[in-house]
Amino acid sequence: MNTVRLYGLKNCSTCHKATAWLSEHGVAFEFTDYRDHLLAPDTLRAWADELGGWPKLVNRASMTWRNLPPERKTPSTDEQWLELIAEFPALVRRPVTIDTQGGVQVGFSDKKYTERFG
Repeated sequence: MNTVRLYGLKNCSTCHKATAWLSEHGVAFEFTDYRDHLLAPDTLRAWADELGGWPKLVNRASMTWRNLPPERKTPSTDEQWLELIAEFPALVRRPVTIDTQGGVQVGFSDKKYTERFG
């Protein structure tokens, strides 16, 4: 199997669980902290499209989202979503996992990773 790409935040407990699971199961992966390496707008658009829209990519249950002023919580265009994520990278659900076929998944659960990577 080729290397899995994992995107998240290095201090995120869910990202730690995902990287530990991959390591324990012998799945090669590369981790990118998207605060240190900002994601390209085209990448974010592609992920949102594959997941079924921006609300699937953005964690609207997070403290970052909850602390936004109400007028910032209603982006209606790709550009507005991209501006919001550029300003608050922690809004992206974590981790974002890209497998060898290019499939995008957000979040971590033992069950989903077992189904996906065996």
